[in-house]
Amino acid sequence: QVQLVESGGGSVQSGGSLRLSCVASGNIRRSSCMAWFRQAPGKEREGVSYINLSELHTYYSDSVKGRFTASRDKAKNTLYLQMNNLTLEDTAMYYCAADRKIENIVSGQADYWGQGTQVTVFS
Repeated sequence: QVQLVESGGGSVQSGGSLRLSCVASGNIRRSSCMAWFRQAPGKEREGVSYINLSELHTYYSDSVKGRFTASRDKAKNTLYLQMNNLTLEDTAMYYCAADRKIENIVSGQADYWGQGTQVTVFS
């Protein structure tokens, strides 16, 4: 089992920045691929960023590309999401996900999910 705990959400004015963190614990070997998803009220869950263990492969959705940066601190078993130039459309619950296989991440069928952290952007 892998436990994921997100933090760092909050309320921020449009144009501002936040950094989300996701700490993984448990059987870390099962979390070689990690990702950030988000879901806004009334909308489908969206994959924001996927990153593998080596950080050689990182994916960003078009809606966040150039504004968000994902990174991993393997020593701390922590995934980060630096979010800059936030817009109202970024308001959502952000979830961390982990799986051994990237295809499970991409399909939204990751084995492990955190409880989420709320990000609210106001004008």
